[in-house]
Amino acid sequence: MSKIAIFYGSTTGNTKDAAERIKNAFGDVELFDIADTSVEKMEQFDAVVVGTSTWGAGDLQDDWEMAIGKLGAVNLAGKKMAFFGLGDQESYSDTFVDGMGQLYDAFAKKDVSCIGQWPTDGYDFEESSAVRDNAFIGLALDEDNQSDLSDGRIASWAEQVKKEL
Repeated sequence: MSKIAIFYGSTTGNTKDAAERIKNAFGDVELFDIADTSVEKMEQFDAVVVGTSTWGAGDLQDDWEMAIGKLGAVNLAGKKMAFFGLGDQESYSDTFVDGMGQLYDAFAKKDVSCIGQWPTDGYDFEESSAVRDNAFIGLALDEDNQSDLSDGRIASWAEQVKKEL
């Protein structure tokens, strides 16, 4: 299997928890909090999974906000990238997992191969910038309203991504 790392940004701990569960589903991967790690570290891996929560009216998590600004000189060309995002589809139905969409937009400019699209079936939201071609660009998790579905979604998505590597 490829050398894989998960990079996450977490404010309240929910994204950290999801990242740890995704790590367990993948197996032999390294885990990094983007608040304590430089984006240059991503260059050391064949495949990178990035995760974030969405704040306010579709805003990116603070640590990612700073990290994205440092992406300029980072060489990620040819790497495979997968995305996961946390959001609240009931209270923020019109910006559900928009933070994940912002990460996708930033990394897609870096000549990476984006993998891990996830169906929108089973979610109830109005709008999301993380939806492209009628699918999420990565795994969408809602720990506020559908936490009971998260473990199953994580397991299925991890298997899917492993096949796409």
